[in-house]
Amino acid sequence: MLNLSTIIESNARNFPDKTAVIFNDQKFVYKQINALSNKIANGLVKAGINKGDKVALSCPNLPYFPIIYYGILKTGAIVVPLNILLKSKEIAYHLKDSDAKAYFCFQGTSELPMAEEGFKGFKEAELCKNFIAITNSPEDPSPLKNTTTMGEFIAEESERFDTVATESEDSAVILYTSGTTGYPKGAELSHFNMVMNAFISQNILELLFNDIQVVALPLFHSYGQTVQMNASLAKGATIVLIPRFTPEAVLQAIVKEKATIFAGVPTMYWALLNYEDNQKFSIIKKVAESIRLGASGGASLPLEILKGIEKKYGIPIIEGYGLSETSPLVTFGSLNKKRKPGSIGTGILGVELKVVDINNKKVPCGEIGEIVVRGHNVMKGYYKKPEATKKAIDENGWFHTGDMAKADEEGYIYIVDRLKDMIIRGGFNVYPREIEEVMMTHPEISLVAVIGVPDQKYGEEIKACVVLKKGAKVSEQEIRQWSKTQMSAYKYPRIIRIYESLPMTGTGKILKKELRTAQT
Repeated sequence: MLNLSTIIESNARNFPDKTAVIFNDQKFVYKQINALSNKIANGLVKAGINKGDKVALSCPNLPYFPIIYYGILKTGAIVVPLNILLKSKEIAYHLKDSDAKAYFCFQGTSELPMAEEGFKGFKEAELCKNFIAITNSPEDPSPLKNTTTMGEFIAEESERFDTVATESEDSAVILYTSGTTGYPKGAELSHFNMVMNAFISQNILELLFNDIQVVALPLFHSYGQTVQMNASLAKGATIVLIPRFTPEAVLQAIVKEKATIFAGVPTMYWALLNYEDNQKFSIIKKVAESIRLGASGGASLPLEILKGIEKKYGIPIIEGYGLSETSPLVTFGSLNKKRKPGSIGTGILGVELKVVDINNKKVPCGEIGEIVVRGHNVMKGYYKKPEATKKAIDENGWFHTGDMAKADEEGYIYIVDRLKDMIIRGGFNVYPREIEEVMMTHPEISLVAVIGVPDQKYGEEIKACVVLKKGAKVSEQEIRQWSKTQMSAYKYPRIIRIYESLPMTGTGKILKKELRTAQT
């Protein structure tokens, strides 16, 4: 038997009163997290959830996330974490595509009414029979009529549960990724994928029992979920949850809780670098005294930001690389090896990787090719998409990442570009065609091409190149505002440019390369 949830059970037995999760002034010890997860599991079984069923979860970085996450796993069911910024139609797609039978959704805020959007999506997914609203406090009523709250869902349930036996290759999590073609695809990850990546993350970060990780990365994302939550809780360490990243929130949490590790994406480090300490005491000095290691991933960390952070805070930063399809880690740097700023490090333990040409032949050192990966980290496949899986994983088990890179003589990898058109904005993958299809529904738009353009803060920003219908009078600002109402906050294009025509090939294919070069 191998079940990811046993990392909580083990520490609940061995270190029941050790702090596992901190949120604001609340502290949850391991036995509490385990007991509440057991109540979730009992409620799910009573609701008809069985081994292999899928249960979706929309929740920001709150203690509810690990409680529900491990509770789902205990039943032998599969967790489907969803981006909290998704709109109702996007939620409906994910629920239907994953065959989710139950859905836990946080109530949200007036600015981000998650439960309202979630319930609209839920009503479109026929197979999904259970909607459970996660309220700010378990005693609070549901923000929606005729819906069950998490508090009500677990009120009468036992704190004891016998975890359902799962095998190493049984699916544990389905992580949705926009990928490079079509609609978002669910990367199906096994218990073995997830457990191995958590333990390897421990080794890379040199995690100790008394370490405290500040978690501002969203837990629905593979990076925060594996490298921070699963790795830390498997070690018996402590995580401090930050629901929404701001430099102040992170720095204050580090000082308050005497945190030792921080992991983030480049935009977070950019914000920390530009943070001005206006307090009477030097919070920056206190952070430098507390944090022993920083980790960066999700996108390439600009060299100037890396140097600036290390100079300002005195924190050594190691960089890594991964994808949802690889659980996520593929490579990482290490303080025990030579550090090469700008490199994403070398392959993790037990994983093969190489840089190949279009014929899958390994290219010489220093030459650019595609990164391909083989090992325990590679997903089982895209859920219900055998053709997409076959295209991504070849007959020899090599997963084709679609990322272009080069390797040096010592095996250090340097990301150069992406093979496809996928945009990475602030660490999130954004698929242009999905945005284009939404924008084409605007009554005044005739044609649109979406590209990524360099951005100091987010790495890349999303730009929409638009051709209007004849006689249309809509402005760039109006299109931007409309897009904001139609798509998640991380997807809608901030840059809108109206053109009379777009450059095309003889066959009618839009030349996005020329649009990127122009950047006007």
